[in-house]
Amino acid sequence: MKFEFATANRIIFGPGALSDIGALARPLGDRAFILTGRDPSRAEALRALLQAAGVSSEIFAVPGEPTIDLAEEAAASARNAGANVIVGFGGGSALDAAKAVAALLANDGQLLDYLEIIGRNKPLERPSLPCIAIPTTAGTGSEVTRNAVLASPHHKLKVSLRSPSMLPRIALVDPLLTHSLPPSVTAFTGMDALTQLIEPFVCTRANPFTDGLCREGLMRAARSLLATYRNGGDAAAREDMSVASLFGGMSLANAGLGAVHGLAGPIGGMFDAAHGALCAALLPHVMRANISQTRDAGRFAEIAQIFTGRRDATADDGAEWVASVVSDLKIPPLSTYGIRREHFTEIAEKAAASNSMKANPVQLSIGELNGILEKAL
Repeated sequence: MKFEFATANRIIFGPGALSDIGALARPLGDRAFILTGRDPSRAEALRALLQAAGVSSEIFAVPGEPTIDLAEEAAASARNAGANVIVGFGGGSALDAAKAVAALLANDGQLLDYLEIIGRNKPLERPSLPCIAIPTTAGTGSEVTRNAVLASPHHKLKVSLRSPSMLPRIALVDPLLTHSLPPSVTAFTGMDALTQLIEPFVCTRANPFTDGLCREGLMRAARSLLATYRNGGDAAAREDMSVASLFGGMSLANAGLGAVHGLAGPIGGMFDAAHGALCAALLPHVMRANISQTRDAGRFAEIAQIFTGRRDATADDGAEWVASVVSDLKIPPLSTYGIRREHFTEIAEKAAASNSMKANPVQLSIGELNGILEKAL
């Protein structure tokens, strides 16, 4: 067995942890560039805490999933501001944009020099500027991953800027920041977190380190995902989901993903849909496809036992549990986003060639991927 494990240089977790941001940021730089979501006013408390510690800041809004052009624009703004520390404050889109900006400021050239698939895929030569990642959702785990997912509308693709040096210097996870999330966002991001615990646990590159993280994360998500959806102020459940998201990010970064993300990536590049919503719509059907093809469904059975609390639960019971949760969360089908059967082959072919698909526990044919899409439609 051979594996490695890398994560953010430092992880700070806990309710109220945001109050420590000034003391954490000041040793890294005194001019912060903050990337946040579509409503910059949500970051005013963060800016005040930085200012009190002697760290000035400028803010840049990331209104949706970041595009290549937006990341280039943000990097130019950060460079003009003389930023020496980058802060991502928001969901996965803001955090990915922050990691991309931190990498671009430290390296010459343009994004296309370094992007996979559509770019030159050159390695980043120099470590990123110090980056602090502060998630305000519980889903992506982007605060502890080594890549930034960027959309290329021209290519109708999502691609990654990727390097071990892109791991944030500090991941600050404060579950209180997630309490104001509306139920729909709670559902989508929570299902993303659940997917990012299941896929690394069953993938071909699973290892003992990530196994432990996944088991703990799955247990917390199983007891708290629906609770946060039904009562956003449930502090214990919100904390559980923040842990689950964090552990999922650490696991996917060090083990891999699978067919859910393999399919969700191309769909997200072709259609306007939230990543977590796509993962949720696909997850039970991908699980069933993998279970039907694998010779040893032991890991899926273990997941089922965690989800149901029954020692005699089978792999199929786990997929049924997920399908039930998807229904309870009112997850929309793929057809909601304009996806039709005539799109299936293009989606499946792109998925088959994706990095995420490489670690799926079984090899799924184009026909089988089409079958998954049909069931999720």
